[in-house]
Amino acid sequence: MSYMLLIIEPTGQRATRTEAQGREVYARMQRFGETLQAQGKLKAVESLGSQAQAVRVSQAGGKPQLLDGPFAEAKEMIGGFFLLQNVDRDEAVAIAQQCPAAQWATVEVRSLAPCFDESQA
Repeated sequence: MSYMLLIIEPTGQRATRTEAQGREVYARMQRFGETLQAQGKLKAVESLGSQAQAVRVSQAGGKPQLLDGPFAEAKEMIGGFFLLQNVDRDEAVAIAQQCPAAQWATVEVRSLAPCFDESQA
């Protein structure tokens, strides 16, 4: 089965780090990803840019609505993700507990499933 680990970090947290601290955090996350890759458990991994360059798209009454970031109401942002493969829920949770980001962010574990499958609700 496949699971996604979503790295949910406080908005603005990255700006509190020096460049050296940011590079160290990023290097730790890269090493974690390399370990998962070597174990055959990593399908994809990406770090996401800040919300300052983000755009939210919705459609109200058939008309597109765009909201440019940063988003004042957001207290958290998704900073990146690890897409795991060939793991069960317990293993995905164990991997999330080993993720370096769990020290400064929340790591949310989600299974990949169709959005219409009510048994997954």
